[in-house]
Amino acid sequence: MLHFAVNWLAVVLATVVAWAFGAAWYMALAKPWLASIGKTADQIDRSDYTPYLWSVLCIFIMAYFLAVLTPALTGATTVANGLLVGAQMWLGFIITAMVLNHRYQGAPWSRTLIDGGYLLGVLLLAGVVIGLFG
Repeated sequence: MLHFAVNWLAVVLATVVAWAFGAAWYMALAKPWLASIGKTADQIDRSDYTPYLWSVLCIFIMAYFLAVLTPALTGATTVANGLLVGAQMWLGFIITAMVLNHRYQGAPWSRTLIDGGYLLGVLLLAGVVIGLFG
């Protein structure tokens, strides 16, 4: 079995920073995002905390894999390499999958831009934090 040594503090901090970014991102873009999903603020169930738990778990997994892949792909864990790998993962896998799925779902481009921009920010911020910790 392969073992990948990662700086767990960096992964946890990257998760916290990226999650906080997401909170700010969607607060700032709440109205256009709600319009893109065809709902009003009153139709959102604020008592359901499970999406927040899922988001923390998913961001943690993304941060972990950035910590694993950055040195494997670039030879060193630096801020520049973290940004590079984060951007490449976003372009190669995240936004392409979102565009593919959103086009079949008939989702508006505004949703793709809002959600895709959020995930780009998550990967770039996580890459910076992981890079800072080497």
